[in-house]
Amino acid sequence: MFRHYLSFFVVVVFAVSCSTTNQPTSILYKDYRVDTKETKVDSSLVKMLQPYTTSLNASMDKVIGFTNNTLSAKQPESGLGNLMADCMKTMAEKKFNRKIDAGFMNQFGIRTSIPKGNITVGKIFELMPFDNLIVLQEIKGTVLKQFLERIASYGGWPVSAGVKMSIRDKKLVDVTINGKLLDDNSTYVIANSDYVAGGGDNCEMLRTIPQISKGYLFRDALFEFVGNFTQQGKPIDYTIENRVVNVN
Repeated sequence: MFRHYLSFFVVVVFAVSCSTTNQPTSILYKDYRVDTKETKVDSSLVKMLQPYTTSLNASMDKVIGFTNNTLSAKQPESGLGNLMADCMKTMAEKKFNRKIDAGFMNQFGIRTSIPKGNITVGKIFELMPFDNLIVLQEIKGTVLKQFLERIASYGGWPVSAGVKMSIRDKKLVDVTINGKLLDDNSTYVIANSDYVAGGGDNCEMLRTIPQISKGYLFRDALFEFVGNFTQQGKPIDYTIENRVVNVN
């Protein structure tokens, strides 16, 4: 750690003391492989951590929902993607207490599938391991169109119910929001992760637009969303609804 601080100090002094701008020409690093098969178990450490391990496993194994079908992330649309996009929109409307036109989930942020059967707390953590927040943005139709064009260029992302878009050769063909054609001059309220809203995944068109946040983790929204189905005695049964289609 001291070496890192020393390197930073030298660079700062050099930059202030002379006008020449320097760029690194090479980067040196060394990989260290950690192989648990070759590592001896520290029995005393295992014993010390056992109570915490037991408690954590009990928390992660808690069942919060059920699905009759395996939910996987596929493009241009999937049941799992629809679940997550609907969660984004529905829980944002509840948390922010306002009408939202559309919710989105970046395809690359979906880290696993949900197998048929019980849905546990641990599975939600696997599905959404990042501490991304749900944020709202008020955007013009022209900007929303640019965002949807970016989504189309990736082959399609999950969108909430009410959004329908057609893609041909990874280009946006047409789109409707709540049954109406996208209007360049209208203002739309969208729910997204703070990562995408901040320009992540090359969504630069959103980066400069103010974000409205309540510090609400998307993972927590998933817990609540799935829990709502369970309270009603309903399983999570999301399917493809032709929200995003390829028209090749």
